[in-house]
Amino acid sequence: MFTTFLTVILTAFSAETTNIVWISVEDMSPWLACYGDDTAPTPNIDRLAREGVRYTNAHANTPVCAPARSTLITGMYATSIGSMHMRTGNPSGAALERDPNAYDGIPNYEAVPPAGVRCFTEYLREAGWHCTNRSKQDYQFKAPVTVWDASGGKAHWRQRDGDQPFFAVFNITGTHESGTFPNRRPPKTVVDPADVEVPPYFPDTPLVRSDIARTYDNIVAMDGRVGSIMNQLEQDGLLEDTIVVFFSDHGVGLPRGKRSIYASGTHVPLIIRWPDGRGAGTVDDRPVAFVDFAPTMLSLAGLPVPGHLEGHVFAGADADKPKPHVFINADRMDSVTDRTRAVTDGRYRYVRNGMTDRPRLYPVAYAENIPMMADIHALRASGESTEAQWQMVSPTKPAEELYDRSGDPHEVVNRIDDPELASVRAELSAALDAWIERTGDLGMLPEAAMVRERLWGGAESKPRTERPNVLRSGDGLVTIRCATEGASIGYRFGEEGPWSIYTEPFPLPDDTWMTVVAHRIGHLPSTEVRMKTD
Repeated sequence: MFTTFLTVILTAFSAETTNIVWISVEDMSPWLACYGDDTAPTPNIDRLAREGVRYTNAHANTPVCAPARSTLITGMYATSIGSMHMRTGNPSGAALERDPNAYDGIPNYEAVPPAGVRCFTEYLREAGWHCTNRSKQDYQFKAPVTVWDASGGKAHWRQRDGDQPFFAVFNITGTHESGTFPNRRPPKTVVDPADVEVPPYFPDTPLVRSDIARTYDNIVAMDGRVGSIMNQLEQDGLLEDTIVVFFSDHGVGLPRGKRSIYASGTHVPLIIRWPDGRGAGTVDDRPVAFVDFAPTMLSLAGLPVPGHLEGHVFAGADADKPKPHVFINADRMDSVTDRTRAVTDGRYRYVRNGMTDRPRLYPVAYAENIPMMADIHALRASGESTEAQWQMVSPTKPAEELYDRSGDPHEVVNRIDDPELASVRAELSAALDAWIERTGDLGMLPEAAMVRERLWGGAESKPRTERPNVLRSGDGLVTIRCATEGASIGYRFGEEGPWSIYTEPFPLPDDTWMTVVAHRIGHLPSTEVRMKTD
């Protein structure tokens, strides 16, 4: 199947200018008919799969939203830029309500990538693309004003100028874990709780079945939103000029899904629909991860891929040779500190637990709103768990775990000491060691020390980007400089509208106000410079 896909795509795709739409949904494993789960009707996603390429081995590099988005937007591992702890500068209200001292010792900070790392949409915008985001940013850092032409509830490709190529993100939130909370309005009931499959690590109770069924109902509602976006592309005559990328930000928002290092937390649906039916109906089983998205999008746009990006190009004419492994991290979740690393090739998953005295299921206050958590606690208290439920009830973790999904799709049989898999264990362990060393895993440091020593360079507070220096030459051109290495510089005329990215000297229009700001990711933005032109 993989060979067929490569033959179709590599011969057909060229670097002509093509629009790109991301449809990003939240907290959803591949619980879809096109992935073999026909519990809920999803005709619009089924259509995408028929008309596109379905990836069977795609993973989030971390099983929780904000760190995952930091990787998507920068093309860097969260552990390379200090974004691995959920969250950096926005403590959980639920955690603080439970314990006002939950975040003591953790400074308010943002991820700070190495100088020069930028959100990949800046490269698109510099090349003339219109970039919109509807609407989450949530990157573990405040995005510079140069990242999007528009970001918010009304951002849309229809706001672009003429036939300007566009990159448009639509983030559909209805499948978020909060969609199961009792205080949330439920979607239309479609799936009968009696018809759902209960994973073996859950107790089979009415409450568990109800939460699973409601999750499927949320998926059905989300599918309708996908259809609406596709209809808009058709109405505008753009569907056959646009690459559509559909994916989820991590696994399902139920216990042992979201925040879990297992496939239930990292394995995501990924479908790419190409213009003119390229690769329609094919399947690609190569390992793909979020760190690969930024370089791939830039390549598909016909732009060079910056050397600092840590992923590889997995689709299109310039696709790299498939990489054998996906690397995964899970660290602090809200106020609960942990450190787990994993590597998978799609079949085998090797897990290394750095804090073995912690339970596998994070006691996160926010997640306690999921109704079935009451039955999880009851299972722990009963002393009557099944063999497959050991991960749910154990108060500690082994140092290492190894799973073979070919015979154990739910990853509940730890084969770390199985002599038949000794070579697999050695290979994956060595690959994980090499990745940790290659990327300089910042999660190996205590969080406060990481922030002050590595992200802030020894300072005690968040650095501020230097105020830009605006110079006007005798020929009327404006040059803008910023002393902070790696800062993006944005400018605009008037009080509203998108910010332009400064790349080279430009002429000033007459009789207008210009505002300039500089911002290095992870630093406070500079103070603004405002000047009136003659």
